[in-house]
Amino acid sequence: MIELKEMCYVRLGSGDVDSAVNFAKDVIGLEEGVRDGNAVYLRSDARDHTLVYFDGAPDDHTVAMEVATMAELDAAGAQLKTLGLTVTNGSDKACEARRVKAFINFADPSGNSIDLVVRPYFHRARYFPTRDAGITGFSHIGLRSSDPGRDEAFWVENFNIRVSDWLGACGLLTFDQVHHRIALFPSDHPGVQHINHQVEAIDDVMRSWYFLNERQIPIRFGPGRHPTSTAMFVYFAGPDDMTFEYSTGVRMITDPENDRPRQFPAGPEAFCMWGAMPDIPEFQ
Repeated sequence: MIELKEMCYVRLGSGDVDSAVNFAKDVIGLEEGVRDGNAVYLRSDARDHTLVYFDGAPDDHTVAMEVATMAELDAAGAQLKTLGLTVTNGSDKACEARRVKAFINFADPSGNSIDLVVRPYFHRARYFPTRDAGITGFSHIGLRSSDPGRDEAFWVENFNIRVSDWLGACGLLTFDQVHHRIALFPSDHPGVQHINHQVEAIDDVMRSWYFLNERQIPIRFGPGRHPTSTAMFVYFAGPDDMTFEYSTGVRMITDPENDRPRQFPAGPEAFCMWGAMPDIPEFQ
């Protein structure tokens, strides 16, 4: 069993890195960190970075999760190879570009690029946002899946991942107490479907909703509250058609043995208990 410890970062290709970075700073409220050639690293908490924009195809996405030790990383690589997956060990240069001690990369059954990393870099200074959006950190991702049931089985059978709830056929998956870290959504192509940052309070969600509306940034969903995680949220459009989410009040699962996953119906009514309707294809 591959033991995941933390969500680490998302890497996104972009044809206009400078514009994407400016949006990340001025709108989302991230802090620009290191610039390394064609890549810019952005912070949302005490770590070195949690989002990277690099010069590349807009559909070139990688999600990273942490394992504890080099021995666990080696064991994970060996286990994934037994499943017939191609596993690539990061070179010294690639590790420096990822800003980690070591990593392996593989593609999940839908073709999503996944890094497993050891010892991601932390920063010497506190996170200092460009805009005070109330962000407390990068929390989860929506991941595109050509077969959510198959991909759910892949994650649950090979990692310390369990299902928190289902939305139709789509699993909401976690490896710790947070309600979900990965949300699977049906799609005909791989990639990250949305990126979530937690904020301190509902006031931050609503302040950002007004901020986004004033700047005519498309709101894709919300404000609302998820029946599954109880999180209050707003989703909005970002560069290269990426969807970003602020949320707060996420449900914590402290007793997974007795807190059984629930089945919610497919359709937008299962996404918001307040009645907000999503303008996101995967939610409809």
